[in-house]
Amino acid sequence: MSTYKRVAVMGTGTMGPGMGAVLARGGMEVALFDVSAEALERAKATYDLAWGVLDRLETPTVAGGAVRYATDLADALEGAEFVMEAVPEKLELKQQVFAEYEQHVGPEVILASNTSGIPVTRIAANLEHPERVIGMHWSNPPHLIPMIEVIPGARTSQEVVDRTCALIREIGYHPVVEKEVPGFVENRVLYAIMRECLDLVDRGIVSPEALDLNVRWGIGYKLAVIGPMALLDMAGMDIYNAVGSYLNKDLCNRDDVSSTVMDLIEQGRLGMKTGAGLFDYTPEQIDQLRKQRAGAFVAVRKAIEASEAPAS
Repeated sequence: MSTYKRVAVMGTGTMGPGMGAVLARGGMEVALFDVSAEALERAKATYDLAWGVLDRLETPTVAGGAVRYATDLADALEGAEFVMEAVPEKLELKQQVFAEYEQHVGPEVILASNTSGIPVTRIAANLEHPERVIGMHWSNPPHLIPMIEVIPGARTSQEVVDRTCALIREIGYHPVVEKEVPGFVENRVLYAIMRECLDLVDRGIVSPEALDLNVRWGIGYKLAVIGPMALLDMAGMDIYNAVGSYLNKDLCNRDDVSSTVMDLIEQGRLGMKTGAGLFDYTPEQIDQLRKQRAGAFVAVRKAIEASEAPAS
């Protein structure tokens, strides 16, 4: 049985259903909340899809897990021992909903935000108990990527950090505790890569298709097995110094957004959600790509976990 019997996931957009599936699989009674009944209906299908992926990963099912769907805030939070917020990335909205959560749960209940970069200190600024607020950033898709960033705010207690990490380990995931910095660690690294990639496309150095091929089979293949710091040790500090001493000066350091991205936004080409972005997609292709990528994620995760398993 899980340490936490009842958990509330507040918001069923991109992340909530997958988070809920992982938690229910870990033996928790999960309330999935959204103000929109229509959003909850969509969430049911997404939850079932995530559960099926967990089956393919052969994730153990711990007794006691269950899910229910709620459009009433008080109902969703009744008896909750841990609350995870997954509403849109707007500071004012997060401050508003956290103030509402605080009215429905006891002071010992942890209030965690799935924010991908808003400072936790600012989210908790006006709360009565800021010491129980923490960042708990899942990677997307949450039912496939078993790493969660844990970000304490300026007033978060060490007990809350420890309890959050313990819950993450209970579901078989890896907690990564970080200091508070805009974007947190994962997105800072990702956006640094994206900035350089887009700059290369902006300048016509490489096509989008060729860049993806280069990165997937170049650094992407390596980084899935060897992290950047371990890669430094493997290559040698002298090699990094020799290359970095001239290359770092030439890397993109722009502080605005790529012209390629801004032009696409102006054209209404927002990506798969609109059927076109850097590439064009039919509805059938989108469905096929999602299934194909989910299968690839499953295969890669199994391979990495097998390579990290202790020798028998």
